[in-house]
Amino acid sequence: MPATRLTTKRVEKPWGRRDLWPAFDAVPEGGEPVGEIWFEVPGASDGSAEGPELLIKYLFTSDKLSVQVHPDDARAQASGYPRGKDEAWVILDAEPHATIALGTLQPMTQDELRASALDGSIERLLDWKAVKKDDSFYTPAGTIHAIGPGLTLVEVQQNVDLTYRLYDYGSARELHLDDGVAASDPVPYVAPYKAHAIAEGRSVLADGPKFVLERWTLTGTATLASDGRPLWLIPLSGGGRIGDAALEAGGVWLATDETALTLDPDSDMLVAYPGEGVIGALWRA
Repeated sequence: MPATRLTTKRVEKPWGRRDLWPAFDAVPEGGEPVGEIWFEVPGASDGSAEGPELLIKYLFTSDKLSVQVHPDDARAQASGYPRGKDEAWVILDAEPHATIALGTLQPMTQDELRASALDGSIERLLDWKAVKKDDSFYTPAGTIHAIGPGLTLVEVQQNVDLTYRLYDYGSARELHLDDGVAASDPVPYVAPYKAHAIAEGRSVLADGPKFVLERWTLTGTATLASDGRPLWLIPLSGGGRIGDAALEAGGVWLATDETALTLDPDSDMLVAYPGEGVIGALWRA
């Protein structure tokens, strides 16, 4: 099979929304707000060592998410998990004054980080960056971060459900200070990669170390041909076909074999694949 459409899972969150991205149905009246939509491989053991390497999510925020951090591969595996968690975000929509916190304003010691998490001062010690539609960020494991309200974004991450909360604005939810402080690199955020175009209609937003993320505004029919790495296709708008199946916004497809790909005019799509190094002939006309 050239490509599989992934199944969706709606995850209710107190910071989520009822009106979602246009590609998704709104939450029915009386339903709990949805914060995340996950795209999972049918029948696969997601989040395990045998499962797919990447996980794709949409996030919809109406309030701040907790201040949190994810461990790297070595630290996660020492705790019995298959991998750590690097992640990347692509902003699809942002209300005025929307922000994301990435890193700390100044380098901090682990003792200082713990104390700031306990007394709540960590919130003002983070670097809250104004964000807008089409911004993208790659956040390596160890980056302290928080996502603010008023955002719709796509998240591409290593496939593991492992988050350490450092601070949650006084809520009753569990914190993970010992593990979180140990996993944190409390320094100012420096983008590890600068997005750039590599061909007309094809831009690279991040190139490793854990995955590559591209954005395509291509049109026409070509062969989708990787170097053996699986490919996650995330149409944001427009449409097309992959093999004999229709592509449409709101879905995610996993391609593991060479296949025909047709993209309609005005299509906008993210393409993600594990590892480092851009596949040059991925779109072969």
